[in-house]
This record gives sequence, C-alpha cells and structure tokens, in this order.
Amino acid sequence: MTFATLALLVLVGLAGPLLSARRAWRVPLIAGELLAGLVVGATGFRWVDATEPTLTLLAQIGFGLIMLVIGSHIPVRNHTVRAAVGKGALGALLVALVAIGLGIGVAALFGTQHGPVYAVLIASSSAALVLPMLQSLSITAASAAQLIAQIAIADVACIVALPLVLQPSRVPLVALGGLGIAAVGAVLVIVLRRIGPRRLRRLHKLSESRRFALELRLSLLALFALAGIAQFTHVSVMMAGFTLGLVLAAIGQPRRLARQLFGMTEGFFGPLFFVWLGASIDLRHLVAHPQMILLGLALGAAAVLAHLLARAAGLPWSQTVASAGQLGVPVAAVALGVETSSLLPGEGAAILLGALVAVVSSSIAVAAVSKRAATSAEPPGPAPAESRAG
Repeated sequence: MTFATLALLVLVGLAGPLLSARRAWRVPLIAGELLAGLVVGATGFRWVDATEPTLTLLAQIGFGLIMLVIGSHIPVRNHTVRAAVGKGALGALLVALVAIGLGIGVAALFGTQHGPVYAVLIASSSAALVLPMLQSLSITAASAAQLIAQIAIADVACIVALPLVLQPSRVPLVALGGLGIAAVGAVLVIVLRRIGPRRLRRLHKLSESRRFALELRLSLLALFALAGIAQFTHVSVMMAGFTLGLVLAAIGQPRRLARQLFGMTEGFFGPLFFVWLGASIDLRHLVAHPQMILLGLALGAAAVLAHLLARAAGLPWSQTVASAGQLGVPVAAVALGVETSSLLPGEGAAILLGALVAVVSSSIAVAAVSKRAATSAEPPGPAPAESRAG
C-alpha cells in the first residue's frame, strides 16, 4: 500500500460525482465509484489489489462510517413517524413474510443455497437512500409518516439479520457479538441522556471555541471500540457503525458533528470503500455464469413485488414501490460475502444489479409521490391577497 495507490483510489473515486452531477441522468453517487473500482480492480486492469491488508482496513473504516451515517438518518425522534410505527411495523412484517417465500423460490430457481440471504435482501429498505430522496422533493414526514416508519423498521431488522444468514455456522457467536454491541449502544444512550443536554452543549461550545473536535474524536473512539467488539466476535463492522448511528439519532446529533462525519465519510473513506468493493468484484464471472444476470434482475423484481404487499397495511401504491429502494443491505451483503468468501462467482455483482433495479423503481415512485403530494397541496382556487402576502 503506497501513497500512489491512495492517489489513484481518490482519483478514480471522482467518477462518482462526475456521473451523478447531471441531475437528468439520475445516476446514484456510488454507481460511479463502484464502476471505477471495477475498472482498476479484478474486473479491469487489476491496478489495485483489494486483498491488501492496509487497504482492506481503510475500506472497513469507511464501511463503518457509512453505516454510522445511515443509522443517524433513522428518524427515531420524530413524533409523527413514531405515531405511525404500528402500521409501519405491520407493513414491514407483511413484506418480510412474502420475501421469505420469494427468497426461497429464487434460490431454488437458480440452484443456490442462499434463500435466507435473498429473503433479507428482498425485504430490505434503505433509509439512507429513500429519506434523502423524499427530502430533496420537499416531501414532509407528516405526508409520508407510515412510509418512513416502515423503511426504518425494515432497515434496522435486515441489517441485524444479514450477518446471521450469511454466517449460519457462526450464529451463536455472531448473535452474542450483536447483542454485546446493542447493549453497549443502549448504555451509551443512557449515559448521554444522564449527562444531559446542558453539559453536552458546554462540551460542544468548548470544542468549537478551542478547535478540539472533541465530539468527532469521541465518536471515532466509540466507533472503533464497537468495531473491536465486532472483530473479536466475527461480526461485521456494519453492526458497529449502524448501532452508533442509532445512538446519535436517539440523542440528537449536533450539526457540527454531522458535518464533520459527512466530510470524513463522503470526502475519503466512503468513496474508498465503494472503490475497494468494486475492485473486489470480478464481473468476468458473469461471462462464465450468465445466469447471475438473471438472478440480479429476479432479485430486483422480487423486491418491488414483495413491497407491494404493504398496500394491505394502508400504504398507497406509489409509496409501496418507493419503500423497495435498497442500498445499505445489498452493499453490506456483498462486502460481507467478499470478506467471508461465502458468495458464488458473480453473485456479488448479481446482488448489486438487483439493488440497482430496486433503486430505479424507487426513484420513479418517489417522483410520483412528490407529484401527488404537490397536487393535493394546491389550493382549490385563487388565494386571497392577504394569504399570498403572508
């Protein structure tokens, strides 16, 4: 691992912003980074060795930070969303039941043993993907409370379930590690609430005035400590990052800390992880195993189909499709599969293809939700002069 390699990784990682800069193309940021990794990694010129230990460690740090940011997006403090938790949980449960059947069916159709993994992928939703899309189109939590609640519940449940289904031989140890990380997260929430907002604000002001960056340092300390527990118990760093993100969401993340974490994650460690992930995948296996392309399309279609059942819980049709958007869980599945060598040749690429199908479907559905919300919000006639002035 050299500085030249790091410079190359940062350079090719710029493909993400370049491809997603044009809004009309609707290319997700990570798509360009994954594509860049494919070009320089095992699929393309093989300039980057994704198995190099230092690069792998840096990529795992990026993975943890990405999951931290995803966890911090879960709206656990929003009262409107919390009021819709019951219907959201019912919708997530209905989707999960259908996903189990579809996952087993897809695995049987393609002759793999990963039915439980496919079920988790099909049932998953991505708060980090769908919530920013809703916000960018000015869709409020009040108008999509049940959708947000369902996505949050599915996101948490699938992230917890994924390590268990990917490493069935280590279920007791993985479960113990997951419970340990969750317990530490719960203790952190209790301790921080006992400290109280007033003392935390004092710490914030001291850190800001003296340029200590104490909140960032303490957040990284907690992340690495949780990651250490994860590493010792053979749990993915995904759990460590996501748990800490939920802690920050529960106590209220300071804007300054959010900006610092955003800068670290999106400026270096996040793109590095996605380039590393792309470099780890060898798409040449798709040539030898073209059925994996069909597997990816089947997973994406199954995800959309399963989420349609949330209509039975009262979710509008367009929002059911929007809830199918997935990102964190498929990426985590591929990363864990690479780490544990548990995926078949080309299966990682198939999983990402399925996620892309779901992302495109969700993007179209969110646009429809936005259009419907705007139409329903229009006044029936010309507003009085006083209202327009106000």
